[in-house]
Amino acid sequence: MSTPAMTWGTAWRIARRDLNARFRGLRLLLVCLFLGTGALAAIGTLTAAIERELEANGRQFLGGDLQIELWQRGLNEVELAAIGEYGTVSAGTRMQAMARNGEQAAPIELKAIDSAYPLYGTLTLEDGRSVGQPGPDEAWLSPGAAERLAVSTNESITVGTLSIRVGGIIADEPDRLGEGFQLGPTIIVAEDLPQRAGLIAPGSMYESKTRVRFDSQRDPEEVREAIKERFPESGFDIDTADRAAPGTDRFVDRMGEFLTLVGLAALVIAGIGIGGGVTSYLDARRQGIATLKILGATSRDIARIYALQIAAAALVGSLAGIAVGIAIVPLLARALDGLLPVSTGFVIAPGPLLLALAYGLLVALVFAAPPLLRARNFPAMALMRARVAPLARDRAALLLVGGGLAAIVALALLTAEQPMLSGGFLAGAAVLLGLLALLGWGIRKAAAALPRPKSPIARNALANLHRPGSSTGALVTALGFGLSAFVLLAAVQSAIDGNIESRVPAQAPDYFVLDIPRDRVTEFEQLVKEADPAADWRTVPALRGSVLAFGPEGAMTRTAELEEIPDGAWPLRGERGLTYADTVPDGNTLTKGEWWGPFYSGEPLVSIDEDFAEAAGLEIGDMLTFGVLGVEKQARIASFRRIDWESMGFNYVFVLSPNSLADVPHNLAGTIELSDGMPTAPLLQSLVRTFPSASVIEVGGVLGQARTILEQVGLATLAAASVAVLAGLAVLLGAIAAARAARTYDTVVLRVLGADRRQILVMQLIEYVVLAGALALVALAVGSFAGWLVVTQLFEFDWLPDWSEILAVLGLGLGVVLAFALGASLPLLRAKPAQALRAL
Repeated sequence: MSTPAMTWGTAWRIARRDLNARFRGLRLLLVCLFLGTGALAAIGTLTAAIERELEANGRQFLGGDLQIELWQRGLNEVELAAIGEYGTVSAGTRMQAMARNGEQAAPIELKAIDSAYPLYGTLTLEDGRSVGQPGPDEAWLSPGAAERLAVSTNESITVGTLSIRVGGIIADEPDRLGEGFQLGPTIIVAEDLPQRAGLIAPGSMYESKTRVRFDSQRDPEEVREAIKERFPESGFDIDTADRAAPGTDRFVDRMGEFLTLVGLAALVIAGIGIGGGVTSYLDARRQGIATLKILGATSRDIARIYALQIAAAALVGSLAGIAVGIAIVPLLARALDGLLPVSTGFVIAPGPLLLALAYGLLVALVFAAPPLLRARNFPAMALMRARVAPLARDRAALLLVGGGLAAIVALALLTAEQPMLSGGFLAGAAVLLGLLALLGWGIRKAAAALPRPKSPIARNALANLHRPGSSTGALVTALGFGLSAFVLLAAVQSAIDGNIESRVPAQAPDYFVLDIPRDRVTEFEQLVKEADPAADWRTVPALRGSVLAFGPEGAMTRTAELEEIPDGAWPLRGERGLTYADTVPDGNTLTKGEWWGPFYSGEPLVSIDEDFAEAAGLEIGDMLTFGVLGVEKQARIASFRRIDWESMGFNYVFVLSPNSLADVPHNLAGTIELSDGMPTAPLLQSLVRTFPSASVIEVGGVLGQARTILEQVGLATLAAASVAVLAGLAVLLGAIAAARAARTYDTVVLRVLGADRRQILVMQLIEYVVLAGALALVALAVGSFAGWLVVTQLFEFDWLPDWSEILAVLGLGLGVVLAFALGASLPLLRAKPAQALRAL
């Protein structure tokens, strides 16, 4: 007659009595799940908070349901009438300009608005007023502009040729996020002021923005496509409210992908720790399991009791991780303030939190099942002989593990923004696990095949690597992932630092100057010479235009007909900078074709960036059609160039022969680099007074903004990758702890046979040095490759790691490993032989 199965209630009463209130023995499982689910909860909540903010306030950030941007012209009457069919229209311009207050001068972003502004949100001043368009000779100043110009309300400033009154200081500009990167603080003026101030003339560099608030429920994408179809050659750059800040969306997508991969990596590493921790926990309870079996408990009862204990610990660890994940989101939001639109309050996003919990419990199931099922099936008497009869494998675990892994993969692929990326990562993690398992097997085989050293200490250390019941496999896996996490962190961080150094150079021109009249270039040069005879300056023609068509003559592709812009062919999107030159520009290298040379008067020609040519499938002799100020200009491709984008100068994808654009109204742009120690303020004052319609941009402020943004990205990646490192350390500690019971037995036997403490420590040290040394190269390769993928494929930065820093961090990781190993060995030396032998 078979014994009836224990009920779940009875199993839980036994499990609860045996379960330590502080989860003693299961702390590794708690820590691993805490780190993994905490990372995923924080990542998912932060991403959801940003997306929720963009979705809720997208219209306000953009300033309308739809926005059309154009360079160097506004919409004509036909275009405005067509746009007006969809609802209320608000038009205005954006441009760089200079503002003056006596001897104070500052580059600003001049924002000219009409009476309909703002279509969404409220423009609020610091005195509490809600306002719209300023008066004809009035301006609203941002706090930054007021501070730079040292002015307050009711005082006067000069913009262009006009003196205007400061009507108030801006407290909240509703569409600030949608305006994009600023080259100066904002000053808001009436729509017609730039023209009255002499800032807008044929050839001036300004951008018009026309926004629409729909008068009925419409699909923004459908409206966008209808406008593009109606005006295919207009060069419109159209944004909709669901992507109010394309740069922010792109950054959120990239950062979200990276952080999700970090969370998955932490869970994969945590899973290894869970397996080791559960094995260690059940190993310490062999006698309890044996006792239950002798008293009549079945294998199924044993599985229920300990499955409930492990499930309770897994649930507590996962919920604690989720709670901390929610709690740190406001801290992350504060760290990313100004870079991403996210509130600093607590955010509860049920979807990401449930996903993190599901991942945590599934990982616990997959990695805890094998040791749990091994424990339920082993006979009671064999359990009493634990040290000489290791637990056997249980084939039933394969079903649970396989089902759990399938669920994890399905969950990752179904919830990922880029399923191929997540699938590739999981496949890579599986391959790495397989390689580490193979490496562990190889180390054991190699250690067994090596000649036995004469030294008994070295001989025993070598034997520890391959003897029955050795922990080599678990240690190889833990060390491999832990050290790889160290290298990944160092590689990503040092590569971002390298990009900061290369992309934000220490040496750069002091000023960029826009809208220098062509007929006054000599006057400009003379002004610079008077300020600093040793100054270096350069001027180039500056225009804007869009690529309307490209390809072989007679078979050109219309850009408007493309369903999607090819990867790397970003110059086809919207309007881009155009220039012309007699000679190859500085910082450019001709790689294919020929230059036209001075005084060229033949067919209009163009030289293009070689990377763009490859992405767009262009060859020498193909044609490009540009839309410039509403007029089509066609040129034949004469050459390809390699551009040094990191140089702080004028870099143009398209450089045309002078006869291509000479008849188009335009001005010049210039750079000025003063000699070392020369004060910049006198030249700035002279430029503003002499060229009131020109815009002077101080490069130092721009570089500071760029450096801050990249440093914020670096901070986010450092915080995220640290989770993987902490998980790796937890797993390493767990692997060492899991082997402690077996090592206690070994240590006691060696001490009975006459070994002293120093010899035992040396044996331990040799074993870990061999393992760590063998895995250092593997970790260097794996961590560096993972870092390269993150930096180049996700963030699209250059791969500029500091190898000395990476090797130093790897060395630090090896030191930590050895320190942990020796630290874990010290309690073994304190074990009393008589007491330990009686416990066997």
